[in-house]
Parts: sequence; C-alpha cells; structure tokens
Amino acid sequence: MDNVVLDISMSLDGFVTALNVSPDEPLGDDGQQLHEWTTDSDRSRELIARMVEGPGAYIAGRRTYDTSLPWWGADGPTGPARVPLFVLSHSEPEDVPAGGVYQFVTDGIESALRQAQEVAGDRYVHVMGGADIAQQFIKAGLVDEIAIHLVPVLFGSGTRLFDHLGEAHIQLETAEVIETPTAVHLRFRVRKA
Repeated sequence: MDNVVLDISMSLDGFVTALNVSPDEPLGDDGQQLHEWTTDSDRSRELIARMVEGPGAYIAGRRTYDTSLPWWGADGPTGPARVPLFVLSHSEPEDVPAGGVYQFVTDGIESALRQAQEVAGDRYVHVMGGADIAQQFIKAGLVDEIAIHLVPVLFGSGTRLFDHLGEAHIQLETAEVIETPTAVHLRFRVRKA
C-alpha cells in the first residue's frame, strides 16, 4: 500500500475551490458541487467508506481546517471514525475543540508527515489539501499516489491544484479509474526516480 496519498476533488479545469472562499462557502461560490459525488450512488458511498477506513492519519492546511471546522466539529473530517488530523499552520489557534482529533504542526510538511506516519502505523497518510499543502507535498516528492475526484464542471477561476510545482516533469501511472454519476475517480501512482 502506498504510504502518502493526496486525495482531493477537482473541477475539470483544475480548480479545487471556486472564487470567494469564506467560512460560509469553504469551497467558494457554488464550489460545494465538487463534493456532490459523495452521495450520488452506492458506488460513491463505497469510495467514501474506503477513504475513511483506509488512512491512519490525515494532513490538511490551516485554511482547510478553519473553513471546515464548523462542519467537522471535534471529530474531524472522518466523523465518528475520529482519524487524527495534522494541521499545518504558522500558529496554533486559540480556540480548538476540546477532545478533538486535531494536532497542529508549525515546523513544516516533513514534520507533519513524520508525525502522521507515526500515528498511521501500517495504514496510509491521506493529504487532503488545500491546494497549497498539496503543491508543497508534490513538489517535495513526498506523495506516492494522487487520487482525483474529477467533477464535470468548469469553474473558470478559483484555486488551481497543480500550480507552482516547478519545471520538472512528474511521471504518473494510472492505477484506477471509476465512474460514478457525478464524477470520474482517478488514481495515479507517482513514479519515483
């Protein structure tokens, strides 16, 4: 099993958020449609169950934490499964939910990954975003697999997933393609040199 998996929903034109991200609209104006696939079919619900059961730890950025906390609560993105979430941040917030699954990491992506791997044990680490965190992990060569839930919508603007990766080509191998009513789910292994 791959050790570090970047898993994220994206519009067909490469955006992981639309314009105007806010606490009320964490994916931007009408950006929530990037997640509508999660309940569109039994197959989608199976994919979500796999995403909750597989990882031993999650990593996200502070913006993702801040905009998602009202929906997640103390249990984090996996709800009752309570899988630990390591949040990359420049500082720890003053208001953290008591008994929550959150660990704040202020000393970089390598430290967050090391801590997440220790907790994950033989399960994988799920990097969930946002785009800046995803780009940092990809550029540093720390991702073993990229899973994209490709939603058939063109946002035209917002936050692109694959910007700022440098000039080197990153070679991928297709590992899986699954079609559901409102998304195509693509999984790629990252070829390591």
